[in-house]
Amino acid sequence: MGRLTVQALRAVLVVMLAGTVFVQALMVWALAADPEEGTLPLTPLRLIVILGAATVQVVLVCVWRLVAMVRRGTVFSHAAFRYVDTVIGAFVAADLLVFAVFLVARPQMEPPGFLFLGGVGIGLVGVALIVLVLRMLLAQAVARDVQAAHMQAELDEVI
Repeated sequence: MGRLTVQALRAVLVVMLAGTVFVQALMVWALAADPEEGTLPLTPLRLIVILGAATVQVVLVCVWRLVAMVRRGTVFSHAAFRYVDTVIGAFVAADLLVFAVFLVARPQMEPPGFLFLGGVGIGLVGVALIVLVLRMLLAQAVARDVQAAHMQAELDEVI
C-alpha cells in the first residue's frame, strides 16, 4: 500500500470519525434539551442513532489499526483477526440497531419505510458476510505465510 493511499485513507477516516462524534454530540444535546414532539418516539430513536454512530466509530478505529499493520507489514498475523472480528461484530450490531428502528417506528411506518429498512438491514448483513469472506482469505494468507516461514527455516538448515 502506497504512502499516498494510506494518507488519503487516514484523512477519510478522520473526517468520518469527526462526523460521527458530531452526530453523537447533537443527539446527546437533543436528548437533554428537546422534549418529545410528534408521533415518533424520539428518545429511543436518538439513542439508536448514538449507538449506530458508535458502531461506525468502532469500524473506523479497526480499519485504522489494520492500515497501520499494513504499513508495518504485519497484517498477515494472528493479531489482525481481532480487528477483523470486531468489524464483523460491529456490522452485526448495526444490523440489530436497524431492526430496533423498525420495532420503534413500526406503528407510524409506511410501506416504503419497510422496504428501506429491509434494504439497509440486508445490506449490512451483506457487508458483514463480505468481511467474513475476507477474514477467511486472511486466514489462508496467514497459514501460507507460516508455512513459507517454516519452509524457509528448513531450507536455511540445509544450506
